[in-house]
Amino acid sequence: MGFFASRFNFLAIVFFVNNNDVDKIKQILLEKQYVSQEDVSQAEAYAEKHQTSFLAFLLLQQILTKDLVGQAIAEYYGVSYADLNSRIPSAEQVRMIPEKIGKQYRVVLFDADDEARFVVTTDYPDQEGLLDILKSLFSGKEVVLSYSLSEDIDQALVHYRSSLETRFSKIIETQKRVAPEILDEIFSDAIVLRASDIHFEPQPKYVLIRFRIDGILLEAGRIPMEYYENIVNRVKIAAGLRIDEHFAAQDGSMRHERENNSADLRISIVPTLEGEKIVVRVLAEYVQNFALHGLGLSTANQDMLEKVSHKPFGMILVVGPTGSGKTTTLYSLVKFVNRPDINIMTIEDPVEYRVMGVNQIQVSEQKKLTFARGLRSIVRQDPDVILVGEIRDRETVEISVNAALTGHLLFSTFHSNDAATAIPRLLDMGAEPFLLASTLELVIAQRLVRRLCEVCRHSVSMSSDEVATRYGASVAQRFPGKMVTFYQGKGCSSCGQTGYRGRVGIFEFIHVSPEMKALILRGPSSAEIWDLARSQGSQRVFDDGVEKVNAGLTSIEELMRVVEPTSSSSEKKIRSSRAKIV
Repeated sequence: MGFFASRFNFLAIVFFVNNNDVDKIKQILLEKQYVSQEDVSQAEAYAEKHQTSFLAFLLLQQILTKDLVGQAIAEYYGVSYADLNSRIPSAEQVRMIPEKIGKQYRVVLFDADDEARFVVTTDYPDQEGLLDILKSLFSGKEVVLSYSLSEDIDQALVHYRSSLETRFSKIIETQKRVAPEILDEIFSDAIVLRASDIHFEPQPKYVLIRFRIDGILLEAGRIPMEYYENIVNRVKIAAGLRIDEHFAAQDGSMRHERENNSADLRISIVPTLEGEKIVVRVLAEYVQNFALHGLGLSTANQDMLEKVSHKPFGMILVVGPTGSGKTTTLYSLVKFVNRPDINIMTIEDPVEYRVMGVNQIQVSEQKKLTFARGLRSIVRQDPDVILVGEIRDRETVEISVNAALTGHLLFSTFHSNDAATAIPRLLDMGAEPFLLASTLELVIAQRLVRRLCEVCRHSVSMSSDEVATRYGASVAQRFPGKMVTFYQGKGCSSCGQTGYRGRVGIFEFIHVSPEMKALILRGPSSAEIWDLARSQGSQRVFDDGVEKVNAGLTSIEELMRVVEPTSSSSEKKIRSSRAKIV
């Protein structure tokens, strides 16, 4: 979230309306046939049971997209809908409205038709006096109001922000509440910029602040070392940690709330040679944006995943290294199967996202609540679907396999470099071959690559020889033809000059077919599993990435940064060498 790992503030839209507004929006949705009466009835029943909005259910079940709801809300206000995602405003465009007016009234210049007609968008079009203010600002021009989603307005207003260091200097000059105000600025920037992690890294003379955005760490600013002790203590107090402990690792959590920016924050503090380093994981409050169709799955793989997830029992595993988007995929799957008539329970370490309608349990070593113990309790709670955050040991393997065998649909993650290796590892951890063959339905391996910015993406042509010289023969094999077209990002204000905005998954699927079940019974090697899977249509993670390179979703450089290509000849060598060892 994911994604992969993006923040989603749609609940601000869902809950700001009063009952009369909801009834009007509901009527518009029905009249425009965005939803059926049956959809609305189910949504209202769900909303009453879970104390939420009927719109939240429609989004959760992917009956509506956020843009369709945006169009309905715009129609309620009697204005047009301005999609700031399809036409991202530039910094110069945003700053044509003075900062004070832009922030106070949450308005963004969406379009200027030959500077004679200005379309200004906001998430509150009915603000009293707003149109008069804009007309006086653009004197002699026609000014038209439109509606945009709150999260898109927030993203556009980022262009008013000065650098963190400039704001730090102004805060330090006041000599008042330095630590809390600096933290507020850092946390707010991280949320707006969709950072997944914040790093406070003490150096001899200053503290380096870095944000991890789309999987890459970027410098955000620097704080003079003399103010860092107060900042550390402020974080410790808010996270419920000991302020007198400086030589041991500590973990905690806190919440940041400021205007429209809010998020749960998971805190990790460890001692280093230069002082205590803080890493903050920024967590979205809800996962309304997680959907299977947004993960980057091919049509065939998504159809397979949906088909398997409709089965009454069995096991679906998602494997890959830390930071590969496994949690996002699992929650998207939970969201897909979540209905009012089933009981979904999870056990996680930690619970990163709270999901409406799902019963979630936090692992606690202090309370002796491990994955295995929690899972034993869950199976006595009459669940239909179980999510196990991670399979780590033999006991969890055995309980998970038995739970999947006795009428439960079980989702979990597992640390493995590829899908084929996961099966032998599970067998080595104690899973009985006949039980694993009876329960395992699907193994998914994945990685995350940065998505090219749609605003500054451009194409580049290369000859096949140039591709081979620059990227290697194994890569050139994937791009047949004398000339090859790749895509790159130039860098612009929309993507922070990186050329990338957001991330997309690349996947490797192994479906446990009857032939695969028979193979598992014999205790196969990963090479044998992959040979069979490939003969049945599976493809490597890198090859799925090649398809996304061809589609212009990512660059070949980004793909090769994340995963190494495997040539067909090297796979043959691996298989032959293993055969000799046997």
